[in-house]
Amino acid sequence: MRFQAPQLGALGATYTVMRACQFAALIAVIGLCANFIGEIATAERDPPSELIGALTVSVTAVIYVVITYILYYDNMLPLLFTAIFDSLLLIASIVVASLIGKPVSMLNCAVLLSKSDTSLTTYYTSVPFPVRANAITKTLSYFTFAAADKTTCYEVKAVWGLAIALCVLFAFTSIVCVGLWQRVRREGGAGSSASAKDIEG
Repeated sequence: MRFQAPQLGALGATYTVMRACQFAALIAVIGLCANFIGEIATAERDPPSELIGALTVSVTAVIYVVITYILYYDNMLPLLFTAIFDSLLLIASIVVASLIGKPVSMLNCAVLLSKSDTSLTTYYTSVPFPVRANAITKTLSYFTFAAADKTTCYEVKAVWGLAIALCVLFAFTSIVCVGLWQRVRREGGAGSSASAKDIEG
């Protein structure tokens, strides 16, 4: 059985490339955030809401990306609704990028200690308690985690960069979906007109 993607020209090819880029970026964000949360749990702290939110949005988005591309491949994708959902994910990505990036935007990773020079557990417990965690929930401060060491800082900034890239990608696919919807509708209308003329002839 031969599989072939819909032949929708440059818009179709662009949609495929954008979905592949979204999938790769989301998998990277999921991997990094899951690793962060694992490290924090090992240090017996609760992860900050920024990381949990980023992981939740990323998992939801990657499932959406996979399902929509499968539907697109089988010519079953409701393009207009997909454009709307992509716009919603664009908004979610903007929120994630803002929450992840704002606290660390001015953080200079180069001046921090390397991971081999510090222990996460020791670092978290050495920071004054009101700074590192909430007194009731023991939730680790996001900025404290990001500033723990050089590697973590760069990884957090990588998540920030990927979140910004996802904003661009979801904006792009929402526009492309509208273009594909217009093209499919126009081709469908042209096909109906041609069929009507054949019947009349």
